[in-house]
Amino acid sequence: MMDFSPTLFMQKKRKIGLLIPDVVIKETHTDKLTLTSHPVESGANITDHACMEPATLIMEVGFSGGGSLVDFMDTTAFGLQAYLSPAESYQKLRDLQSNRQPLSVVTGKRLYNNMLINQLTVTTDTKSENVLFASLVLTEVLITKTRTTDSAEKENMTQGAATSAVQHNGKKVTKPGPTNVSLIRGGS
Repeated sequence: MMDFSPTLFMQKKRKIGLLIPDVVIKETHTDKLTLTSHPVESGANITDHACMEPATLIMEVGFSGGGSLVDFMDTTAFGLQAYLSPAESYQKLRDLQSNRQPLSVVTGKRLYNNMLINQLTVTTDTKSENVLFASLVLTEVLITKTRTTDSAEKENMTQGAATSAVQHNGKKVTKPGPTNVSLIRGGS
């Protein structure tokens, strides 16, 4: 007798938001660094001249068609089915895309956060009428945090920069000034 318990309790690893595809045919991960095209001075900080682009992920996935829960009776007539129908799975993917809410995507290689479905392509032919095969292009949304700084009121800014708010302007290094030698004392 065959043991089906590992199959029944095995958790699928890949997820698109809360949707779990039945099969992942292909995943293509793209990470790109954009460099400036102008020359960089020798000794300059290279990170000031290079920027990571948003990650892109292309997934080809499949969702099985809804079926009866048991073999001896058609439970789909009562609204009881093992999986979503292809149309329902397609609608769930479209909802994820149209909601424009960043989602997490788990792949076989990596966890992505803040992803949006940039492109959704579904093709149906005679072989895939009762299942859903979809190609998704997902792109990372780069999220940053801004901060506000208080400044002096306009009427108090008669002296320009001297009356502006305190700002972090980096590390300051002092240099020793010229030494003043008195000619009267004889330089001692």
